[in-house]
Amino acid sequence: MAYKVLVVDDSSFFRRRVSDILNSEANLEVIDVAVNGKEAVEKASTLKPDVITMDIEMPVLNGIEAVKQIMAQSPTPILMFSSLTHQGAKATLDALDAGALDFLPKKFNEIAANNDDAGALLRQRVQQLARRRVSMRRTTAPGIVTRKSQAQQTPQSQFATASKSRPMSNLSPANHRVKSDKNYKLLAIGTSTGGPIALQTILTKLPKDYPLPIILVQHMPAAFTAAFANRLNNLCQISIKEAEDGDLLTPGCAYLAPGGKQMVITGTENAKKLRILEDDSERLTYKPSVDISFGSAAKVYQGDVLAVILTGMGHDGREGSRMLKSKGATIWAQDEESCVVYGMPQAVTAAGISELSLPLNEFASAILKETGNG
Repeated sequence: MAYKVLVVDDSSFFRRRVSDILNSEANLEVIDVAVNGKEAVEKASTLKPDVITMDIEMPVLNGIEAVKQIMAQSPTPILMFSSLTHQGAKATLDALDAGALDFLPKKFNEIAANNDDAGALLRQRVQQLARRRVSMRRTTAPGIVTRKSQAQQTPQSQFATASKSRPMSNLSPANHRVKSDKNYKLLAIGTSTGGPIALQTILTKLPKDYPLPIILVQHMPAAFTAAFANRLNNLCQISIKEAEDGDLLTPGCAYLAPGGKQMVITGTENAKKLRILEDDSERLTYKPSVDISFGSAAKVYQGDVLAVILTGMGHDGREGSRMLKSKGATIWAQDEESCVVYGMPQAVTAAGISELSLPLNEFASAILKETGNG
């Protein structure tokens, strides 16, 4: 049975091309299109698609407002199309805050040119979100999720609510875990799809005097990372910035890897710093790469690292986590139920690298307890 997709865009050309790309996959079916946000809200409620692709700038009702209404009335995985501009980045982050789960750059030239890579990526992202939707439907008992409870959750947690009949505290040993005796010197976090909200959920709970420097690797285009870092900095008590070449790692500050480049840690025992490297190689899929940053942390910090792998597609971070683990570092992963896409956390868990799988809402308290600040 094919996953049902609703395509929303005010451009007839883009609606047609996206529909053609998705319909070329046997298990995807575009069941309808909408030309503005108001139509999208109405059709999401009546047609109940598995996934919605959504433009941001539209007449009558824009994409951000449409996402808010859809998530309030009939929660559905939404993939946003965004322009690669500063304003486009801000709007996309607003859409993610409103409840959208993922985004792709809106590149008319690639869509128009029948770019195979662009089409394959779109189909892959839509299928991943559709599987999340179907999994949620199968594991949630009718009537358990209410609009009131949805409004109190993070957007991605709406698709994990009631996935188990047991209380969340029984799903993991985080609250009962005894703090290790390690003297940590770095917190490292890697993530991809679903990461912006996951990072926001964790980092907003860290106190201003958090004792460690933090590196953040989020798969994100170059045009987006500065806006994302600024948004996090405005929301959090700790300082957060887009990493720059030569930055010294200081406690209570988080450094977000710039999109399109690689972030590595270098330096001496008393003056560890960041190098930001241009990367035009075709060997690496992800720029920034969790593996690259985590691998450099293993060389400089050895085992004095708490590394966390959050929601994301693929397996970036597995080999970097393996390197850290070999030095004695601690590796944690997000659990399947709270992930938007259980790819990266699954990779480290299945490989036996992760010591603990946690729901997203337990990470902050567990991190504070483990690193001596909670």
